[in-house]
Amino acid sequence: MPIYDHQDQHAVRSPDLQLRNEIVKGIGRGEFEPGESLPTVRQMATDLGINTMTVSKAYQLLKTEGFLETDRRKGTTICYPTSSAPQDNRFDEKLTDELELLSAEAKFHGMTLTDFLEFCQRAFNEMEVTAK
Repeated sequence: MPIYDHQDQHAVRSPDLQLRNEIVKGIGRGEFEPGESLPTVRQMATDLGINTMTVSKAYQLLKTEGFLETDRRKGTTICYPTSSAPQDNRFDEKLTDELELLSAEAKFHGMTLTDFLEFCQRAFNEMEVTAK
């Protein structure tokens, strides 16, 4: 899994957001199992050839969003998805903002609504994670 491309000179997102996004996509695709341990910040940084602060920021963001949890004995692990949590309005706002941006870009490039929805459905269907 290409977690992070520090060679990408045209990356719009900061390195910590790139790493965060790749981990979230990996969780969604089932590449990480709930309860699975991630490498330490230092080990992940070494493996990817990036600064430890970049990994630390990504891990912290993922913890805040509920994707990861840290235990002194177990380290940093993938959280179990849950459907019993109350609806998070911040997530709804984030999803709306990101869909608005993607919709604007799609329309700018001449994509039809049908094509856009097909792309969305394909991407959604690639995700294997299910809430318990």
